[in-house]
Amino acid sequence: MAARSSSTTCDGLFITSLLVIVSSILFGTSSAQLNATFYSGTCPNASAIVRSTIQQALQSDPRIGASLIRLHFHDCFVNGCDGSILLDDSGSIQSEKNAAPNANSARGFNVVDNIKTALENACPGIVSCSDVLALASEASVSLAGGPTWTVLLGRRDGLTANQAGANTSLPSPFEGLNNITSKFSAVGLNTTDLVALSGAHTFGRGNCVTFNNRLFNFNGTGNPDPTLNSTLLSSLQQICPQNGSGSGITNLDLSTPDAFDNNYFTNLQSNNGLLQSDQELFSDTGSPTIAIVTSFASNQTLFFEAFAQSMIKMGNISPLTGSSGEIRQDCKVINGQSATEAEDIQLQSDSDQEAVSLADM
Repeated sequence: MAARSSSTTCDGLFITSLLVIVSSILFGTSSAQLNATFYSGTCPNASAIVRSTIQQALQSDPRIGASLIRLHFHDCFVNGCDGSILLDDSGSIQSEKNAAPNANSARGFNVVDNIKTALENACPGIVSCSDVLALASEASVSLAGGPTWTVLLGRRDGLTANQAGANTSLPSPFEGLNNITSKFSAVGLNTTDLVALSGAHTFGRGNCVTFNNRLFNFNGTGNPDPTLNSTLLSSLQQICPQNGSGSGITNLDLSTPDAFDNNYFTNLQSNNGLLQSDQELFSDTGSPTIAIVTSFASNQTLFFEAFAQSMIKMGNISPLTGSSGEIRQDCKVINGQSATEAEDIQLQSDSDQEAVSLADM
């Protein structure tokens, strides 16, 4: 009987160990280290401080919410959610800000700095810049009338940037659906995540550069994109004439440009998606994304629930936790580096960039 008891105990331990291993494979150990109460004892007002700062910024810049969530998205897709997109050029760092998908388009860095300053005043050295982006995304969506979700926290900040990775890993508004799906899959996000997160284009703006390929000579055909609504086409051709400067800006969502709702998906159903990458979610014949777009268009609650889950999932992409990385004092530079030195290098880099804004796409 004693031997049988020992065997049963060993079997139980084996099963428990197996479950732990399977859980680690399925969910990743890093995401398990993030939790909603990470700052409850060290900076309990962190979320309120972030929200208040964004509310103030929205008074003068109604598109800032879309810009902030884009920063979080572009951060997580490159090296994971480590705040690397916030780093300026320095002697050892080639900033992701200067990668093609971000140069003269990523914006909202000043608001991130304002949030970080407020947090440092309240609880110095506690809240990471990568967590600032996660908190700012939730607050921005909520303040625009969208869903709320429990933001998992505890990320630490990376010590380097990956400009080359930003150039290759970030989806482009000109890319086909298959390529974009592959980029999402590479970071553990599925087709539902792709459609749900694309729904963030329900607010914000897009520059002519991001969609003028659809207006006059789509894919070298000499004609506009046939999936572009003719009324919208005429309007966009006025905003972005063929031989114009390309600096015009228009709303990503024509009907409710500053509200977070499901109108983005109803727009796709009427061929009113602004970007090629948006419209293909509904117009790519046979794609599984069509059914998802249809579901979200008819049920805003379903979209909100899916979006919240996908944001949590995206926020769990390869975070630094424990003793990895650091808690940056200034989001623009790693600790111990001269902010003035980085600023001088960044200003020189900025002057070398073509002054074109891609806005919030």
